[in-house]
Amino acid sequence: MAQHRHKRETPARPRLSRLPRAVQVAAPLAVVATLSAVTMGVLAAEPATSDDLLASSGSQSTARAAADSEPGAGRPSALSADPTADPTADPTAGSALRRRDESPVSRSRTRSAARAEAAREELAVDRRARRLAREVGDTMWTTEVLNLWEGPSEKSDKMGVIGELEQVAVTGRQQMGRTQVVVDGQSRWVTSGYLVEDKPKPEPEGPSLGGVCSNGSAIDAGRASLYEIHDVVCANWPEVTSYGTWRGDGEHGQGRAIDIMVSGSTGWAIAEFLRTNYAALGIEYIIYAQKIWSVERSGEGWRGMSDRGSVTANHYDHVHVTVY
Repeated sequence: MAQHRHKRETPARPRLSRLPRAVQVAAPLAVVATLSAVTMGVLAAEPATSDDLLASSGSQSTARAAADSEPGAGRPSALSADPTADPTADPTAGSALRRRDESPVSRSRTRSAARAEAAREELAVDRRARRLAREVGDTMWTTEVLNLWEGPSEKSDKMGVIGELEQVAVTGRQQMGRTQVVVDGQSRWVTSGYLVEDKPKPEPEGPSLGGVCSNGSAIDAGRASLYEIHDVVCANWPEVTSYGTWRGDGEHGQGRAIDIMVSGSTGWAIAEFLRTNYAALGIEYIIYAQKIWSVERSGEGWRGMSDRGSVTANHYDHVHVTVY
């Protein structure tokens, strides 16, 4: 019997599928090439110090925390969307972006603030002007009764009046045809055209109705109005002393006419005064220097008369007055 050799039997191992050799070689080479490229890129870049890295890390963390706390966190901003933007180029860029989310300032509030500021400036100028007026002592004189206005504008309120020939302190300010004055310590404005530097001389008073005849002249007449005419002429022109009333013809015979014996410019002054006050004195018509004026034709003024042949007949030496 043949002697058999005992063989040790081992369990059968499953056969692994083998990759092609080219693949097995190419894979490790690709990994090595990738690591080399990354390493070269890092070495070629400018090395950052550890302080810069820490600062950059801290700033980024702080910025992310602030962005998360702001409304609308997580939304991309216009600044981050532009990779070429330089946040250091314009210091106000961030403020401008933030203002987009803020409420716009009201125009009415802006105008109100501007008006308030203008009013404050005007008050300051007014105070300085009044103080300067007290220090310098510049004054002017009024030529008429003037309205006192709160300001130079036509829309200003009226604050009273100041009398004629009054001396007032002026500040030197003039606006819109008005001059600033100081009255009782208050700033007021008056019309500039009625202020003068020197005190005006009062005009002599003209003739007026009434008065007393003091030159001793007297008349005898048939109308009360003729006595009034004599008295007013005598009071205003005492140099006239001769009058004629009664005569045997016409209106003189009726007792309603008077002759005032005067000539030249004084005669015209008397004739114009009587014409102006015809209603108060009951006058119907007046004749002087060959001219006549009558109530009936008053719109025509003084009218010429025909030549009667003499100075007296043409009324060059007296004013003739007829009353109703």
